[in-house]
Amino acid sequence: MIRTLIATVAMAALMAGTARADTRLKLVEVITSPDRTETLRAIVKDFETANPGTSVEITSLPWGQAFEKFATMVSAGETPDVVEMPDNWVALYANNGALESLEPYLAQWDQTADLNDRALEFARSVKHTAYMLPYGFYLRALFYNKKVFAEAGVTEPPKTLDEFLDVSRKISAVPGKYGYCLRGGPGGLNGWVMFSATEAGSNSFFRPDGTSTFADPGWAKGITYLVDLYKKGYVPKDSVNWGFNEVVAGFYSGTCAMLDQDPDALIAIADRMKPEDYGVVPMPKGPDGKSFPTIGFGGWSMFANSSHKDLAWKLIATLEGTAGNIAWNKKTGALPVHKSAEHDPFYADAKFKGWFAELGDPDVFPTVMPTHLEEFAFFKDSLVIKTSQQALLGSISPDDLARLWADYLTKAQKKFLAKN
Repeated sequence: MIRTLIATVAMAALMAGTARADTRLKLVEVITSPDRTETLRAIVKDFETANPGTSVEITSLPWGQAFEKFATMVSAGETPDVVEMPDNWVALYANNGALESLEPYLAQWDQTADLNDRALEFARSVKHTAYMLPYGFYLRALFYNKKVFAEAGVTEPPKTLDEFLDVSRKISAVPGKYGYCLRGGPGGLNGWVMFSATEAGSNSFFRPDGTSTFADPGWAKGITYLVDLYKKGYVPKDSVNWGFNEVVAGFYSGTCAMLDQDPDALIAIADRMKPEDYGVVPMPKGPDGKSFPTIGFGGWSMFANSSHKDLAWKLIATLEGTAGNIAWNKKTGALPVHKSAEHDPFYADAKFKGWFAELGDPDVFPTVMPTHLEEFAFFKDSLVIKTSQQALLGSISPDDLARLWADYLTKAQKKFLAKN
């Protein structure tokens, strides 16, 4: 009888263990690199240890095709429990009812109070509801290669757009060197927006009636500025197709001497360049003495049709909690979302001074993309790439490009205003 009891208990334990092991969460990572994925797996491992019987299946999508690949997954019903959510995707999926509100969880989470105001503001960018929780901010600043500058006889990084053009010209006169790492491929919209807004002296994308400002003289002048850099040979010819990896490699290889990028570029650059060979300074200012570096964010969202919402939140809380978030941001290079993390010695390093100088300058206006528009994801990840490449290659004029973008965004904004 004792043996029977022991066997019964053992079988029950085995069956319970099997049931627990069947609890599998699906997590999709969309901004992928080997270091990021390795860090993600380590944090997820902590979650699995703290939640015995629960496993997490990670799918990593290459960023260049992530928008299309993830949309295909969702259309096929292959939705994850948790997804890494870029800022420009939130409106699309939240407005379609695909994402779960995180407000009930944030109301009870013991670390919500440690999130800075900007994190909560961005979390609630759609319908004033937290459909995603940002893990960090990506603010653009200007990297410059001191050795290439010296080779071209340039002593200081540019502080204005006029100086930026002059420095680009001088550096491009050196055989095999170019002034600027243009991002003409995936993710290139940030550059077009920064230079255009800086020329215009304003980062207002729309007028009160919903009309886009992209075709206004100042914005169109900024588009022409970048097209001219390409036509004059101040940027590499093949940069028309460059994405993140290519522009960063172009910089640390010494091919081009200037790069506008977020802190995440430091991961590759710091590994391949000596600290004394490069610097990071605020983006150059325009005619009005102002600059408008773009600020973006990535975060974590829960799909509304998850069968394991409490566990999905626990996974987000592990990723977003202070320990996980600091470990993640040190690998991704994003600026922290936790108030306490800002005092971490890691961010006191001199290489971060350029970004914190921008944040402290009253004439620098961090610019948030119009991510509230459902159509913005397609605009940024598809339309902009195709049409900007056409302008760089001379198939359409800069003014045509400005009007095309203005028409598209005007329709999207007026549709949004009609609904809201």
